[in-house]
Amino acid sequence: MIDQNLLESLSSSDKESFARGLKELITQTYEVEKEFVELKALFEEVLDILPTVVWALEQEGEIFYQNSLASEIPEILEKLDLQNTNRQEIEVESKVYLVQTNQKLNKYIISATDITHEKRRERLASMGQISAHLAHEIRNPVGSVALLASTLLKRVDIKNKTLVLEIKKSIWRVERIVKATLLFSKGVQIHKSEIIPQNIQNEIQESLNYYTYSKNINFIFRFDDEVFEADFDLLCIVLQNFLFNAIDAIEESDEEEGVVEIEYHKNPKEVIFKIYDNGKPIENPQILFEPFKSTKLKGNGLGLALSLQIIEAHNGKIRLLEENKKGFEIRLPQNI
Repeated sequence: MIDQNLLESLSSSDKESFARGLKELITQTYEVEKEFVELKALFEEVLDILPTVVWALEQEGEIFYQNSLASEIPEILEKLDLQNTNRQEIEVESKVYLVQTNQKLNKYIISATDITHEKRRERLASMGQISAHLAHEIRNPVGSVALLASTLLKRVDIKNKTLVLEIKKSIWRVERIVKATLLFSKGVQIHKSEIIPQNIQNEIQESLNYYTYSKNINFIFRFDDEVFEADFDLLCIVLQNFLFNAIDAIEESDEEEGVVEIEYHKNPKEVIFKIYDNGKPIENPQILFEPFKSTKLKGNGLGLALSLQIIEAHNGKIRLLEENKKGFEIRLPQNI
């Protein structure tokens, strides 16, 4: 409060100067306050844009500030140890967050970054290494068993021939899993060549002789005659994977008979494969191409993950079809 006696002692000109100075001070105070509010709003907007979860907590743990991401994941705070200043990894709803806690101006500043993809890559790399090692260990004894089965098939009597053929089918499936595991762990290298569609069809039909299923399934092939470019062996693996998945879906369904349709068409820019079946609907489509995860009774969870890897190596795409008929669409770009 200004002293009244001091004001009365001032001359008229001093009073005017004082009033002008006071007015300017009030104006500057308002401007500073306005700039502060604008900067605060800009700061909060920047924090909301960041892909990082941010909190500022009082010493008692009450929230002083949180950005929009933080308000969506309060579970992180529930699991956080505030006294631990080291980085903490906290899992919430199948996601992993790297959380860092610091103390500034009597407040806890907490940031959490989603590292789910990094952890997934680490896990897959580790699983891939283990799987590759196991595949190498299995390959030699399986080769020996396959050789013995072939020899046995030539010498066995007619009544036991069916049993040996079933053994050969099982060996073929094991060899296929080993090959898929090694391909996935080492990475796919494609070698394109000109392919006659009929050769692809023949290879797929031949593989049916080695796959075991109990229901009556009608396989329908609709293939154009136009040649195209791709890696023949790898494309066969992809189409066989989708074919066997279709068979498994029919086996697990309530249908007494099954239908699998495989189509091939070519246009000036790309070739398109479509595989349909009337089997069991797909569960959890979000993990469909996730390695080592499977919703089927059969399989090791690598088939579709490897298929995606092979098609992407061709710069192609795979799409789940659910509109009229259940199935998949594969598109491969062409340069010829």
